[in-house]
Amino acid sequence: MIIRPVEQAVFFTLALVALGLELWALVDCARHRANAFEATGKRTKGFWLALTGGAALVGVFSFLGGGGGFFSTLGLFGLAAVVAASVYLADVRPAVKDAGRGGSRNTGPYGPW
Repeated sequence: MIIRPVEQAVFFTLALVALGLELWALVDCARHRANAFEATGKRTKGFWLALTGGAALVGVFSFLGGGGGFFSTLGLFGLAAVVAASVYLADVRPAVKDAGRGGSRNTGPYGPW
């Protein structure tokens, strides 16, 4: 009797965290210029908007599903959505962010020289 509500609370919390991650990736992707994506060689802005948008949509279904059903938090689609958002945030976002600043040629790994 106690395990079921605890399990639902854990799934709800995981779905909320995943949805936050996916929405963060989508909003961040939308705010960068399209030429910054092409300059860094990280596919196109349209590709990443579609990928993070789809991930956010799956995250919404997962969150509204309450951790159960076809779009459950730990299901295959939920996992793929979190991975897609994480790849954007870990790999694409830093490169696009640096390209948007223009980057200085006289900087090293620890700052300017």
